[in-house]
Amino acid sequence: MTINEIQDSIIGDFSRFGDYLARYEYITELGKSLASTEPSIRTDQYALRGCQSQVWIKAQMRSERIVFTVDSDSLIIRGILVLIIRVINNRKPADIVNADLYFIKEIGSLSPSRTNGISSIIKTIRHLAEEYLN
Repeated sequence: MTINEIQDSIIGDFSRFGDYLARYEYITELGKSLASTEPSIRTDQYALRGCQSQVWIKAQMRSERIVFTVDSDSLIIRGILVLIIRVINNRKPADIVNADLYFIKEIGSLSPSRTNGISSIIKTIRHLAEEYLN
């Protein structure tokens, strides 16, 4: 599936929920589903600055595609990370850099502080992808 097809699918999933509480419950469940990551990711090397919660992002190039390993100490952010990774994982760096991740805005109902943190996450992911372009 393309990046936009996956985003549209996520937007469709969220359209089933009538209110923001149901969306938060779904995101929390997604956070619980995030597979346990390797303990070595929870280091300063992979720590993201600019989030209220602790977030770790690791990118590795495999067969000309970037594979991300992510984690957070917040279930909600873990759920958002699951969604972001669903969209951009195992993609070519240029595809990640040029992606319009519109699904975040479309699913809505996130607090301003979480919106800022998610913006930091997306900027970091793009920055990591840009490093593999050079």
